[in-house]
Amino acid sequence: MIYISFRVRGTTAVELASGLHWYLKYWCGAHISWDKTGGIQIASIPHPGSLPLVKDEGVIIQRPVPWNYYQNVVTSSYSYVWWDWGRWEKEIDWMALQGINLPLAFTGQETIWQKVFMGFNISKEDLNDFFGGPAFLAWARMGNLHAWGGPLSQAWLDQQLILQKQILLRMLELGMTPVLPAFSGNVPAALKKIHPSANITRLGDWGTVDGDPRWCCTYLLDPSDPLFIEIGAAFIKQQVQEYGDVTDIYNCDTFNENAPPASDPEYISSLGAAVYKAMSEGDKDAVWLMQGWLFYSDSSFWKPPQMKALLHSIPFGKMIVLDLFADVHPIWESSSQFYGTPYVWCLLHNFGGNLEMYGILDAIATGPVDARVSKNSTMVGVGMCMEGIEQNPVVYELMSEMAFRSEKVQVQEWLKTYSDRRYGKAVHQVEAAWEILHHTIYNCTDGIADHNIDFIVKFPDWNPQQNPKANNSKENWMKIISTLGGRRVLLGETSSELPKSHLWYSTAEVINSLKLFIDAGNDLAGSLTYRYDLVDLTRQVLSKLANQVYLDAVTAFQQKDEKAFSLYSTKFIQLIKDIELLLASDDNYLLGTWLESAKKLAVNPNDRKQYEWNAKTQVTMWFDTTKTTQSTLHDYANKFWSGLLESYYLPRASTYFDSLSKSLKENESFKLEEWRKDWIKFSNNWQNGTEIYPVKAKGDALAISKSLFKKYFG
Repeated sequence: MIYISFRVRGTTAVELASGLHWYLKYWCGAHISWDKTGGIQIASIPHPGSLPLVKDEGVIIQRPVPWNYYQNVVTSSYSYVWWDWGRWEKEIDWMALQGINLPLAFTGQETIWQKVFMGFNISKEDLNDFFGGPAFLAWARMGNLHAWGGPLSQAWLDQQLILQKQILLRMLELGMTPVLPAFSGNVPAALKKIHPSANITRLGDWGTVDGDPRWCCTYLLDPSDPLFIEIGAAFIKQQVQEYGDVTDIYNCDTFNENAPPASDPEYISSLGAAVYKAMSEGDKDAVWLMQGWLFYSDSSFWKPPQMKALLHSIPFGKMIVLDLFADVHPIWESSSQFYGTPYVWCLLHNFGGNLEMYGILDAIATGPVDARVSKNSTMVGVGMCMEGIEQNPVVYELMSEMAFRSEKVQVQEWLKTYSDRRYGKAVHQVEAAWEILHHTIYNCTDGIADHNIDFIVKFPDWNPQQNPKANNSKENWMKIISTLGGRRVLLGETSSELPKSHLWYSTAEVINSLKLFIDAGNDLAGSLTYRYDLVDLTRQVLSKLANQVYLDAVTAFQQKDEKAFSLYSTKFIQLIKDIELLLASDDNYLLGTWLESAKKLAVNPNDRKQYEWNAKTQVTMWFDTTKTTQSTLHDYANKFWSGLLESYYLPRASTYFDSLSKSLKENESFKLEEWRKDWIKFSNNWQNGTEIYPVKAKGDALAISKSLFKKYFG
């Protein structure tokens, strides 16, 4: 509970910080977002002595539910992987301002695992084959892969453990309850040799091109095996020994990646009980926090009897389920409130850390309230579970407020105050622009999880001379693949004969909103928050235009219209160059920042080279390739970053269109495999390259946006 009067009072430091934040927003007109989404706007705060007064009796703001959860199990790889303590400290303070009191704390767990597994006679060399590289740790932890991007140096392990202790100390100082990891059953291959009688199963291929054993097919220790409880308890105890008694809440997702081998409810109940026993043996007060994504993604397995068996295998009050995708597909509605199990209503929203303007503001403004006031509700919190942060600040600002709102928000009214706070003044053009954005970009109601598949950043790998439906390669552009929590899930399919991007709104209306944004430039040109949003909206408009231009180009190719093909393919290439120029004008859209933060953590040249490769690979190919087959996850973590467009996306599109042009002029078949072979070779060289990219912006964002608007829509 928070009290705001002449002073801010609350029961914890998080309450105090969030109370101060509420006052700064709604009495002083201030705005605080991530630095990489424009940062803060505090020019509107009056000088000390002139601060606005709150009415005599004060204002009480009370949480309608106790928990405000934060992070996805893969956010640590897509967003936090290269952070030092200075960046972490800023993030934790931001959490406190948003009222977050239940954050994941996954950093440094490999160092704990090293100590635990060595106690089971597993060597450091064996662990080199178990741990993933820094940018792929999330998926190694979940048993999707092993060794990819590795090995981890001892310097990395030691560094991350120190960092985790700093993170936990700061969280505890602010009154947060950190969520630590628990044992899910993922074990090194060497354990099977040491314990040949243990019930250890080798899993299938998660996403390699051809089942390469160097990184595919990890090992899972069955929860029914006594060794599971022994290792699980040892892991919890080792964390307590390292960190002290900092929490009783632990995350574990044993069944998120792999359905149990049998569907018998009694068997499933025994597995759930064993997983919890491993936690409680290490911490008698343990509470199991579990992602509920499996009940959606594996709904064919998790029918009501199986769901009940798992959820009821744990003593009541000892499990909390994250309704991970409640903003689009809430599970609480179809499962009788998770059959009585406490749950957290979560916003998922982002995949792979992609940069795309997207959201469902009305669902955020109403969904948590509907869930909380529903009959027999077991909702105990709200949460933000995005795969990557530092995008769409409007979405996270509203979602954070839902932790303190007991009634639904009138979004249009809220957006007006948001706009005024974010830019520091009321400007009618941007207020009108946000009204348009509310019912277009931020009103995606098609049920498709938005993973940016715009053609610039996820270039279709196909032969336009053939019927796409005959292309059976794993990377078939017809499949929109997501790896929510590490799991590959088919989210959508099209029977169209052309590649299909995701478009859920009127582009004409959004172009009008961009015109309004540009018209506000004279009033807001000095605002960093305005500049970020202007660049983002301009990028969004041009990227959607590029999707249509791409389709025009391949259609012309199919019709053997050489002149039209040249016109549209040239225009597509020019759009990439123009968006590159635009992104280079804002510090928050630079590839160089990502790469330099990775290299900064290195303590020697070998680490520096490895970290740079990890950073470049994650945002491009992601996983392994062969000479003629791209990674099945290529461009999953694509980014609209200056430097990446110019050095990677541009040559990819250019060489593809050059190959199409050659086949058209010479009246021969398009040699897709030859192009793909050349492209994969280029990509591998790029991933291993050490080119330096800018970390400072250049150019006038407003002038560039005006020029591009006139060029394409004037």
